[in-house]
Amino acid sequence: MQRIATPLLAAALFLPAGSSLAHFSSEHDEEHHHTEVDPEMKALYANVNGFEHKALITEKDGYRFITSNGIPDHVPGRFPTRGNPNTISAQNYTFRMPLDPEAADGEVRGRFLFGVAINGVPFEPGTAEIWTPNGRGRGADAPRDGWRYEALTGNINLGLDDHNAHVQNTGAYHYHALPVGVYEEAAGKPASRVPDQMVLIGYAADGFPIYGVWVHEDPNDPASKLIKPSSSYRVKEGSRPARSDVSPGGKYDGTFVQDWEYVEGLGDLDQHNGRHGVTPEYPDGTYYYVITEDYPFIPRSFYGNPDRSFAPARPHGTERGERGERRRGERRGGEDGERPRRPPPQR
Repeated sequence: MQRIATPLLAAALFLPAGSSLAHFSSEHDEEHHHTEVDPEMKALYANVNGFEHKALITEKDGYRFITSNGIPDHVPGRFPTRGNPNTISAQNYTFRMPLDPEAADGEVRGRFLFGVAINGVPFEPGTAEIWTPNGRGRGADAPRDGWRYEALTGNINLGLDDHNAHVQNTGAYHYHALPVGVYEEAAGKPASRVPDQMVLIGYAADGFPIYGVWVHEDPNDPASKLIKPSSSYRVKEGSRPARSDVSPGGKYDGTFVQDWEYVEGLGDLDQHNGRHGVTPEYPDGTYYYVITEDYPFIPRSFYGNPDRSFAPARPHGTERGERGERRRGERRGGEDGERPRRPPPQR
């Protein structure tokens, strides 16, 4: 598998307004790209609640490291806001992933952030909101395996901004779907327009790359036209279980994660919302994930083995969330738990 040659950065990036980690400088690319930011927004951009965007990407000993303070390199929404009472604050992230990832032999079940964007902000597709007979529950107040609301189709207001992101009570800003600002800076044009090539926007916890919205119609032909691939998930037919003490009842309509099902071959992507093919960064081919405009938006499971640096703190005093539980079953991505969590370990 051809590996992307990520330029090594010597120090943390203090990016000026309008620049982006999507365009690095290296011996192969000395050109710097800038997009103008509305002057009225520059103050907010350069100083999000007193924090500047900082991020660093390095390669060492067969791993890629992305270290950041979690402050975006684009203008975020204003928080607190209706649906999200939290305030953005700096974090202490150090994510590690293999430079040459491989498919997992066994299935690994555990709680992990799905990945991280190239600006150092994590992807976390799941939510903490779970249906209970007495209303919407969260954290310790809700059953872990209950009916979990879907962030973008769940008919609930989670206060997502124009970049499909919001804030945990720890101050951690994170994406639930396409990070619009990251994508548009990398593509050099609006997300609604066809880009000049596939757009790399991040890396999953297992090390495989993440692309945004557009892919080649023929995955093995870089000259084929770019299309928006469809996922292979659909809303189930019929109704949910009728017992009011264990189910919200009603017809499956996409409100809950359990309303969706994977149908092999239904769309262009597999159960992990990815596929094999060539990309600008991997001309010899690789497995890659795609963030789509339909469910699951951000993938919910892994093709490879997620690194432990993407695991959240132990939930409720157990070690399951730290180590992951090895079993035959689905490799699940992380959940958007609103409870505090320890920063990933320094490597």
